[in-house]
Amino acid sequence: MSYKKLQSESFNPNNLESMIPAEEAAKIYHTNYVRNARAVGVMWQVLTTMFAIIDMVVFIQPYWIGDSVNTPQAGYFGLFHYCIGNAITGELTCKGSALDFGSIPSGAFKTAMFFVGISMLLVVACIVCFSLFFFCNSGTVYKICAWLQMASGGCMVIGCLIYPDGWDSSEVKRMCGQRTDKYKLGNCTVRWAFILAIISIMDSLILAFLAFTLGNRQDQLLPEDFEIEEKEKYSL
Repeated sequence: MSYKKLQSESFNPNNLESMIPAEEAAKIYHTNYVRNARAVGVMWQVLTTMFAIIDMVVFIQPYWIGDSVNTPQAGYFGLFHYCIGNAITGELTCKGSALDFGSIPSGAFKTAMFFVGISMLLVVACIVCFSLFFFCNSGTVYKICAWLQMASGGCMVIGCLIYPDGWDSSEVKRMCGQRTDKYKLGNCTVRWAFILAIISIMDSLILAFLAFTLGNRQDQLLPEDFEIEEKEKYSL
């Protein structure tokens, strides 16, 4: 078969009948776009649930700061619960409760606990809002969750900034040494719960950005030309 014959067959106008119509192509594009958006949305929901678990762990666990090799006594501190070891026996004595503000050794710790607790409740509220996907516009739900996640991250930032202001309390100095002061930890070290709280701040910002993106694109799932065709149909 000659090159001219192949060329004439490839550009045969009759072959245009086998091509996909523009409206059909738009529908295929729309279906794929929706499918991908739903997959990303499911991933965002899973990550949000993991973020809520992290916030709960940060709030409950008493390992924000702790002893080191050079500390006079063993122990560790959280937002409200803390344990300090006996210098002679080494036995840990634990105190502090979220329901008893008088047992928390510092006003800064109380304030930090309040903001971290609010951060945790905001993430839980975001998860509760998942049920709104069955009743409301998806774009609106994504945006509501995005604002909740941003507010949660902001509260966590405030909690992490205020917490070191309580390091000058007598109980912390008893464990970490007299060189300990506000925003100066002395002989103690930062523990994993404090680091996890800082990581959760970055998580909240990333998830909020993703939720805003999903919310803005939820109203733009159809291509522009396909939307125009739909409007023309409704106008008729």
